[in-house]
Amino acid sequence: MNFYAVIIGTEILNGRRIDKHFEFVRDELAKYGHELFASFVIKDDTELMKRTYKMILEDKNSVIFSFGGIGSTPDDLTRTVASEVFRDSKPVTHKKFLQDIIEKFGNEAYPHRIHMADIPPNAELLPNPINNMSGFSLDHRFFFMPGFPSMSHPMVRQIIKEYFSQAKKKYRYTLLAKTSENTLIDSMKKLPQSVELSSLPIFIDNKPNVELSLIGENKEEVKKYFTMFKKELINKNIPFSLT
Repeated sequence: MNFYAVIIGTEILNGRRIDKHFEFVRDELAKYGHELFASFVIKDDTELMKRTYKMILEDKNSVIFSFGGIGSTPDDLTRTVASEVFRDSKPVTHKKFLQDIIEKFGNEAYPHRIHMADIPPNAELLPNPINNMSGFSLDHRFFFMPGFPSMSHPMVRQIIKEYFSQAKKKYRYTLLAKTSENTLIDSMKKLPQSVELSSLPIFIDNKPNVELSLIGENKEEVKKYFTMFKKELINKNIPFSLT
């Protein structure tokens, strides 16, 4: 699966709030051998949200963790946008969520809070451990949660555990070489698609170094190509250390 984080909040982009979702999702996925495919921080803007969701929907392997915009104020746009993009529909009232809102707020549920129950058709509720004002999910792939970390992070933890805990094991080999990336580009081009390359240039004492890392599901294959890089460095008398 390709995991996307969509963090909706003008207040993050203008500096009034600090994002706390990206690192959490990244680290929680890593516990099960997954990585984020992409992460977006976007404004509370209808057209921008539509374009972002549509782009992700076009990826047949996508999974979304979307944060924010499911409250009852005029700038909470996620419920309506998600209904249009993922269901080609207007929101519909979820009867269980409606009852939860009425039970919690009584007469104060009207006239605004009640609309939090208007979510995409055939959505499932995501339990909120703080105040029972649920998030919602679509097709076990698209997950929409509040912007508050205390509410959404337990949801993410449970979602990953329930749906995405069976990851394939991967193997990584890493070295730090006292040379520039340019020295190793020809060898980099020999890597098959099944071996993922990470090449990070680093300056140490104002001299170029490169941290080269290979990762893949076939341990022997990854080790084979990692050995190729080590041999090249040895042949060129370039010092390196394994990390």
